[in-house]
Amino acid sequence: MKRWIVGVLLGVLLLGVVLLFGVLWVTQRGPKLTVATWPGEYGHAQASALLLPFAVRSGIDVRRADHDAGTVELARQVATRQYAWDVVDLELPDAVAACHQGLLEPIDARVLPNGPNGAPAERDFVAGSIGPCWVGSVVYSQVIAYDPRRFAGNEPTSLVDFFDLQRFPGPRALRRASPKLNLEMALLADGVAPGEVYAALSTPQGVARALAKLDTIRSALVWWTPGDPPARMVADRRAAFSTILDGDVFDAATHADRLGVIWDRELYELDVFAIPKGDPKRTMAMDFIRFATQADNLAGVADWVPYGPTRASALSYVGDNPELKIAMTPFLPTTHEHFATAFAVDDEWWRLHGADLQAPWQAWLAKEN
Repeated sequence: MKRWIVGVLLGVLLLGVVLLFGVLWVTQRGPKLTVATWPGEYGHAQASALLLPFAVRSGIDVRRADHDAGTVELARQVATRQYAWDVVDLELPDAVAACHQGLLEPIDARVLPNGPNGAPAERDFVAGSIGPCWVGSVVYSQVIAYDPRRFAGNEPTSLVDFFDLQRFPGPRALRRASPKLNLEMALLADGVAPGEVYAALSTPQGVARALAKLDTIRSALVWWTPGDPPARMVADRRAAFSTILDGDVFDAATHADRLGVIWDRELYELDVFAIPKGDPKRTMAMDFIRFATQADNLAGVADWVPYGPTRASALSYVGDNPELKIAMTPFLPTTHEHFATAFAVDDEWWRLHGADLQAPWQAWLAKEN
């Protein structure tokens, strides 16, 4: 065979090998890690601030999957040992339930990164953020919105003002579906110390006290629903006040609906990171959680969405929304000013006692005129 033919054949063979390795390099980008989170803006925020930067730093192919609450799919994956998720972002009530059901890996808080000033993680995270099976990602809270047009020059500032019909008249909107948050708010407004709220709600007398406090505004009560949300009710002047999630306050502001906000005694809950029990990639998953809960990375999420970083040290890193160019700090529930009187909702208590409060709550609702 002529030498030039041999050369051509060798060249073609070499090109084929190069192309093969190129295809393998593109399609096999290293180990994969799937983070299950929420669809919409929150999931987009995590993808931008956490998933992509972790992938770039680690070389891991990080994938995002969406889920829509609950623990059914998580339980199925653990039972079948067919893991589509390696890290899961859960609302704290679901994480508490999943932890008790043995669906989550234990997490040792000692492996979490220290704060920028060297403070141990346990002292840097807000209360309730670190549990036996979870690490907090963001804080969201129920606050009180009011119509500033009604109270010009005499705007309300405290939870007590929400219950004062004489000084601040007008309809009050609450969520009817559950006693949760309504009862805690009533006891706090009635002077019960934060540390004694759940002890009080564990007794018939404490429940009666909370309902009696709600009775003081019964004549002014209206009800909001997901289909008729609180921001709309206040903007349309159908309510002077309403309980509302802090994220909805931000959304209203971006649509030019000005709401007054009472941060006093905000009732806060968490979204948390967790790892499915038995996941073979749990070491890699924990590496992601350590990265995602560094102060600057938590702040990166808050740049996109109005949820507070779970670490106090993260606040100084929060800037403007990259798309809207709006300063995000004024909307965060965990700033020093907003969080000064914050109340941590005890989801473990509600897991144990919530069913017992449905009957007295429904009975109280049935007394409406």
